[in-house]
Order: sequence, then structure tokens, then C-alpha cells
Amino acid sequence: MSTRIGVVTFPGSLDDRDARRAVEIAGGEAVALWHADTDLGGVDAVVLPGGFSYGDYLRCGAIARFAPIMTPVIEAARDGLPVLGICNGFQVLCESHLLPGALVRNDRRKFVCRDQPLRIENAGTAWTSAYSAGQEIVIPIKNGEGGFVADEATLDRIEAGGQVVVRYAGDNPNGSYRDIAGICNEAGNVVGLMPHPEHAVEELCGPTTDGLGFFASLLRQFVPATSP
Repeated sequence: MSTRIGVVTFPGSLDDRDARRAVEIAGGEAVALWHADTDLGGVDAVVLPGGFSYGDYLRCGAIARFAPIMTPVIEAARDGLPVLGICNGFQVLCESHLLPGALVRNDRRKFVCRDQPLRIENAGTAWTSAYSAGQEIVIPIKNGEGGFVADEATLDRIEAGGQVVVRYAGDNPNGSYRDIAGICNEAGNVVGLMPHPEHAVEELCGPTTDGLGFFASLLRQFVPATSP
């Protein structure tokens, strides 16, 4: 039986179809979830995709946080359901207080779109076990409000707790504090990152296939154990 990964579509989502395709390339079953749904339909994990949910009014992700679908997502995430937030999805996770910190306008005041070198810091989360700590990968970024910020005490806490999942390698594209590109919650089941792994899963359409590991990592958890 295949692993069912729900991908939420909000009004303004742009990368929901790309995320569903990435799930299927990795070997999972992509399940479309709608922002007005009130039930997750028994999925094994959830992806909150990139885009401009609700037009990014107020703050990025601030309205999406109150979408009906987010009530079961938040409850399930707190109970251990794996959740991945990509770009706008990362913003939604911060607005939902499933992850600490916030995402603000890029320090260069411009939308940044490019292939970005990254370094995996934590390979022990639900979404990064296919990588190794210290591994460098390249996947695209595309954001205007991608600067991760938090107070010093919060930054020190997530650093000490191993909650920094991915850092920008080389040039920091948006002024994120401590070059942080992605973080997780204390349990490691909820991960948010600004780069777009769903755009780096096949050679024809991406700079690399380095993003596939995020989806493959999740699927590994549902592979039945075999006897020696």
C-alpha cells in the first residue's frame, strides 16, 4: 500500500501541482487537499506548498493559517504527523506557531530567483533522513520575503537543539539570520524551508535532482521492515 501524502491548495498556491508530482516521482501517492477541507482524509503526511496564499495580504501566510484545513493540520502535527512547509508553506507554519521565528522581506528588497547551494545541517528529521549531515546540495529558491528572523534567545535555542535543518552555503540570498534556510520543530516531524525541493526532482526540469531526498526521506519511514 503506497504512502499517501496530502498537498494543500490555498487560493494563490503556485507549486501545489509541482509538489504532487515530486511526491509521485519519489514513489508516494499524492492526495490533493483543499483549503476549505476540514479533514485530512487519513493521509500519512502533509505538504504545504509555495505560492502566495490569499494574495499574501496582511503578512505572508497570516490568512492561510486560519484556513479550515489548518485546524486538523496543526492538531495532527502536534501529534507527530510529518508536515513539510515549502516557501509560503514555511511562512504558514511560522504563523501557525508550529515553528519558531518569522519570515520577512529580503534584505536586498528584491525578489530572488536562482539555483542556490545549501548545506544539510540535520539529517535526522522526517524529511531529511535521505541526506547526510554536512552534505551540500543545489535547489532553486524564489522568494521576496524569505529572510528568516528570530530573537537571539530563540536562535540560540534552535541551534542548541539541532533544529536548524538547512543553511545557505556561500552567498546568503535574503539576509536570513545565521544563514538559516530551513528549521524543524523539536520532534523533527515538522520542517519548513524557503528553497523549493519540488523543483529539483528530475533532470529535465531542474538544476539537479537534489530535492528528491526530502520526499524520499518521508517515504522511507513507511517501508515495511524485512527480516534478514
